Amino acid sequence: MQAPPLLPEETLARVLRLARFDGLGVVVLAGAFALLAAAAGEKAYAVAGLAAAGAGAVELHGVARLRHGDPGGLRWILASQPLLLAAVWAYCALRLAGSEMPPVPEELRATVEATAAELGVSPADYLRLVHRVTHGLVAGLAAAYQGGLFWYYWRRREPVRQALTEDGEAG
Repeated sequence: MQAPPLLPEETLARVLRLARFDGLGVVVLAGAFALLAAAAGEKAYAVAGLAAAGAGAVELHGVARLRHGDPGGLRWILASQPLLLAAVWAYCALRLAGSEMPPVPEELRATVEATAAELGVSPADYLRLVHRVTHGLVAGLAAAYQGGLFWYYWRRREPVRQALTEDGEAG
């Protein structure tokens, strides 16, 4: 037996809770990474971090608009998802395009060399492969996560509108 659908007010509360948590998390994490990149003199990565933090701010702006009874706030929340995805993809593209590989810590050098030998490649080729796979996974996971959030919010447009309309009519 299927559970009855949530009341529009509960759907609105859940959307607000998730969007606030996600937006704050993005602003804090991306802002911190942007600061670290800027401190290290890595301007392009700092810009990517700032773009991601901006996407989180867009999501929080949408939350604020919804809290004030504006159904248009959901459009801001929806728009933040592809913006954040673009920032993550730009970061991954910058990392993949970069020619410098970070140095391997001395403790891991033997493991890297042994794994590379098992695969029949040089340690440098092995590290390039790991680098590409890692950033490809980050890009793919970001697409799945941001796409999932977009879909979640998209499917809740009507109940959110109903909740805000009912609140507006009651006041």
